[in-house]
Amino acid sequence: MQLLTYLPSQIKKYKNFQMLNKLIITAAFSLVSCHAAHAACDAQPWTDYKGVTLSKLDSSYFFVTDHLRVDADGAPNAYHPDNKGLDYLANAGYPDHDWWDSVLQADPNDKSKPFVQTEGEFAGYYVSMTTLFDKTKSKYDASRYVDATSIPYLVFPGKFFKMKGTGLMGDIGMAFNLSSGESSAFVVADRGPYDHALGEISIKLAENLGGQNVNPKNGKGAPKGDILYVLFPASAKQYPWPLSVEQLEDAAAKQIEAIGGIETFKECVVL
Repeated sequence: MQLLTYLPSQIKKYKNFQMLNKLIITAAFSLVSCHAAHAACDAQPWTDYKGVTLSKLDSSYFFVTDHLRVDADGAPNAYHPDNKGLDYLANAGYPDHDWWDSVLQADPNDKSKPFVQTEGEFAGYYVSMTTLFDKTKSKYDASRYVDATSIPYLVFPGKFFKMKGTGLMGDIGMAFNLSSGESSAFVVADRGPYDHALGEISIKLAENLGGQNVNPKNGKGAPKGDILYVLFPASAKQYPWPLSVEQLEDAAAKQIEAIGGIETFKECVVL
């Protein structure tokens, strides 16, 4: 259809029919190539979330979006009483919203205030939580949570997390920047606002996908372009948290290679 609507507007430009013939052949070849790549895809459309199509392929599902937000949660220096942390306190819901529910750990001696770290490099900063955490550590220990500056992670909006089949906290996946070529393993580590769009990621995942000097406060430095996310639902059962970065990368690589590698998914992407 694109070929048929494109050619009439171009014919007037070409009095030389040899050039016109070349144009037709080139355009037709491109159309056939695109159709052939699409035909090679074995994925099946699954569902839609806020305008983003999710497709299933074997034990995985995937989607593409250019929407991107950067999350600092879980970093020991994410939030500070004087607002000098990686992100603004307002983005943690403090002091007017439900910060104690999922972002900042409440002080056991005064539940109306967040707990302040008392020792270590980031003494004086609040303890920032993530939905995924290391059960062996105290809830007042900043290292209990998934550090956005060192662990590449994906955030599930609350509504998406409740959808049947989307997976569990701790599930693993791979992300690919289709514009620049960078890729990264990731873990699903945090639950975001209920009705948000897909595409919120940790500082580290943003850096791995091509971001530079990433700033969660204003989104500057985040990678640009379409990002392909491949997820393996329920993989958290096979690879329980916590994992080192190396273990995460190895697990994600094994999962995606078992299906045929990234090229298998790229064949399914029509931008």
